[in-house]
Amino acid sequence: MNDPRKDASELPHVELYTDGACSGNPGPGGWAFVLRHPSSGKELEQSGGEKATTNNRMELIAVIEGLSSLSRSSRVELYSDSQYVLSGLKEWMDAWKRRGWKTADKKPVKNQDLWERLDDLRGRHEISFHWIRGHSEHPENERCDKLAVAAAKIAAGRGPEA
Repeated sequence: MNDPRKDASELPHVELYTDGACSGNPGPGGWAFVLRHPSSGKELEQSGGEKATTNNRMELIAVIEGLSSLSRSSRVELYSDSQYVLSGLKEWMDAWKRRGWKTADKKPVKNQDLWERLDDLRGRHEISFHWIRGHSEHPENERCDKLAVAAAKIAAGRGPEA
């Protein structure tokens, strides 16, 4: 978090649920998030898609879009079914940066453009990470999945009900 004047307990608290979907990998994909402000009960949900993408890119974009929707620094409880996203944020990103965005075996980091955007966003917020098992009837994860799948269908040129 970039603002040293604020302690995390003074920041607004939000819950961010995210998911990505792809029909083929690569193929048409969709992303979605549900952002909840527990103190007010307000929610925001958004989704979008791309014609040719990968599941990992959609998972990353869901988090980027959710964090970008916040107008000020916040204490974010991030819920995702993507180990790729959560491990990248918690464990891998700092090492990638130290190595010039290279993996441990000196290969370029995949999706570097998105990881760099996430790195900037994680500097603005105090983020806690929570893994949710996908398709386990978790209400917000299921909602994100439905929105992401519908967005992928639209990106593919089919209606969301197809």
